[in-house]
Amino acid sequence: MPETSYVYILASSFQKLYTGVTNDLPLRIHQHKTDNNPKSHIARYKINKLVHYERFEYIQHAIAREKQIKGWLRIKKLQLIAATNPTWRDLSLEWGQTTEPFNEATFHPPETFRRPK
Repeated sequence: MPETSYVYILASSFQKLYTGVTNDLPLRIHQHKTDNNPKSHIARYKINKLVHYERFEYIQHAIAREKQIKGWLRIKKLQLIAATNPTWRDLSLEWGQTTEPFNEATFHPPETFRRPK
């Protein structure tokens, strides 16, 4: 039975990058953010913002993608992040936040789809 796996990229405020793979993204990100080992790459460079992740059904696919990304030049990694998260916000900060329920009464279609009166 497949188990969801993730490839993720963490960044520091100076855009140092770390790419990893896991089957429990929230737990792994928490481990990175609370890493107190000063000799670890993550702690040394303060790499603690989740800036990109991808979900996979099979761990083998996630590992292959991780290896592919790790083989890329830095510029290609930056382009991947910028394409999906141009402001480099920490995607993990939104986890566990409540969201407003969808209210169709407040939904307005774009001007181009409105019928002329």
